[in-house]
Amino acid sequence: MDHPRVLLLDAAPGPLLDRELERLTGHRLAVTLNLRRVEDRAGAQSAWSELVEFTDLDPFDEAALTAEFSRGPGFDALKSRAGVPLRAAFLAAATAPERHRPLRVIGRAGAGTDHVDLAAAARYGITVTHTPGSNANAVAEFALAQLLTLTRDLSAHNERSHRGAWGAPATPPRELSELTLGIVGPGLIGTALATRASVLGMTVQAHARRPTAPPTRHVPSLDTLLATSDVVSLHLPLTPQTRQLIGRRELALLRPGSVLLNTARGGIVDEAALADALRDPTHPLAAAAVDTFAHEHAAFASPLFGLPNALLTPHVAGMTRTAMAEAALRCADHLAALLAGRPEGIPVASPAR
Repeated sequence: MDHPRVLLLDAAPGPLLDRELERLTGHRLAVTLNLRRVEDRAGAQSAWSELVEFTDLDPFDEAALTAEFSRGPGFDALKSRAGVPLRAAFLAAATAPERHRPLRVIGRAGAGTDHVDLAAAARYGITVTHTPGSNANAVAEFALAQLLTLTRDLSAHNERSHRGAWGAPATPPRELSELTLGIVGPGLIGTALATRASVLGMTVQAHARRPTAPPTRHVPSLDTLLATSDVVSLHLPLTPQTRQLIGRRELALLRPGSVLLNTARGGIVDEAALADALRDPTHPLAAAAVDTFAHEHAAFASPLFGLPNALLTPHVAGMTRTAMAEAALRCADHLAALLAGRPEGIPVASPAR
């Protein structure tokens, strides 16, 4: 029997790789593993050479990715983890009529699908599946860590202590029970954060199209939420409607001494406007924690570089062992079901309208 071919573009890291390959091959899928981002290449080849084929390409190099699909019979499915851009030109090439195996399914081990041209995928008959909620707890915990780091000024205390400087804060910070957390986008991640924050005594409110459930208070207007929150945390997908949602006007609405957290997508916030706000000592925004950027990976650049009141991390909020294993294994199951013609219950991303 001719098994569906899957290109594992960027595998789960470390020991999770074996679990992911076991799940994919257990579904009787013919896997080609891209070794470029595998830490122990020799070990992977030694352990899996009888069951898996191998390639080595830069997943962010569209020409190299297209060439991989042009060699041999092609692939029925592709699995991505790190948000590799999959744009219209590649999707057209991967589904060209001369392909013995045109690309039919893209699997994303994670919730976001903004790296895929969903409209083009729909045009070319490609189904895009993802794993919403697989990293909800991980990202919620990370956002809470950002919140505590900034509200207690831990980075500055750490830096001064490493210099041998001893001193208490000039103005004692407020406790969490004195702060209001505003969540923009109370989906699975936002709700997980709200639960944790409320247990710690914070007042929690959220802005969404639909009313929210207790303990979160529903705020019908984004402007009102910004103006009445001490900490604002973003948990929205990046769509045409949410791109640049937080700009100069919105930042100016914030409470004096407020904090902004972004573990969602970089394009939701105008980074230049955010940097200007953080440089201005008279601006109401005191600090920001940013885990996602408009330009990431090899193109990583931001006007936020070097600002002491900007806590920057390289899109790692969802990278816990539990979350990454859940995403990888669920994605493998989704690919197998869709390739076998069993779409019932499988989450599928559609183009924004």
